Amino acid sequence: MTITDQPSTKGNDPETAIISAALTGALTTRDQCTAIPYTPEEIAEDAAAAREAGAAIAHIHARTENGSPTYDTDVYQEIHDEIRDRTDILINFSTGALHAPPEDRIEYVRAVQPDIAALNMGSMNYAKYSESREEFVFDMVFENSFGEIRQFVTAMEKAGVRPELECFDTGHVGNVRPLLQNGNLSHPLQFSLILGVLGGIPATIENLTHQVRQLPENANWQVIGISRDQWALAAGALAMGGNVRVGLEDNFYLPSGEMATNAELVEQAAQLTRNVGRKPATPEEAHEIMGLDR
Repeated sequence: MTITDQPSTKGNDPETAIISAALTGALTTRDQCTAIPYTPEEIAEDAAAAREAGAAIAHIHARTENGSPTYDTDVYQEIHDEIRDRTDILINFSTGALHAPPEDRIEYVRAVQPDIAALNMGSMNYAKYSESREEFVFDMVFENSFGEIRQFVTAMEKAGVRPELECFDTGHVGNVRPLLQNGNLSHPLQFSLILGVLGGIPATIENLTHQVRQLPENANWQVIGISRDQWALAAGALAMGGNVRVGLEDNFYLPSGEMATNAELVEQAAQLTRNVGRKPATPEEAHEIMGLDR
């Protein structure tokens, strides 16, 4: 794997940016933001609205009707079918969970075969701290051993699903090396650089630049900024030639401070894209840029 000395945009399109919309999340609830979709129909409607606003990819954690996370294959299949009935947006299923066993988190990917599936690239403390209350809102260990990562990669390869390499810290980027060497992963690679989770790399432009410098040449990458740091990071990534993810999984607020919907967050990201002289990719264009087989 070649490590670049300077941030590289070779794997991305310098004129076209892929916008992903993370519609649901696993921990966010309607008590926090009433616009978060729960049911397959609600998720599909949000996916269609996000596509209309400029998103090319919808990233999805399935929920029950009361908002609890679910790993039920039938629910994921229904979400997939409802989205396909409405829009051509590329579908990205999460495989992340803090306490569910790996087999529960991969079976629906095997069965439903979305275009893309998230692959978390390392273990970490995963927490949220309230400065106003001076206490942790939650405090967990997010465990992703190399054995589990290889299990997920193998299943995704057999299902024809592109792994999205989710990196919460710089060391997670480096975890790609042995997987490339032993043939578990192959190019082209797609990275998500997640900044702002407590326990991972802090959300600064300097840290984003540092992470991009660690990427292999020709990698496709996007930034995922958590909470209101999302907008500064999105602007920086777009100026560097990267792609961006927005959505209620990561951030509830527009730059103005108003609480948003998924479509409104995508609209803002699309405007940022145009402001730096690029254009939002269509799903067909994203498919080509990322070199997807399916």
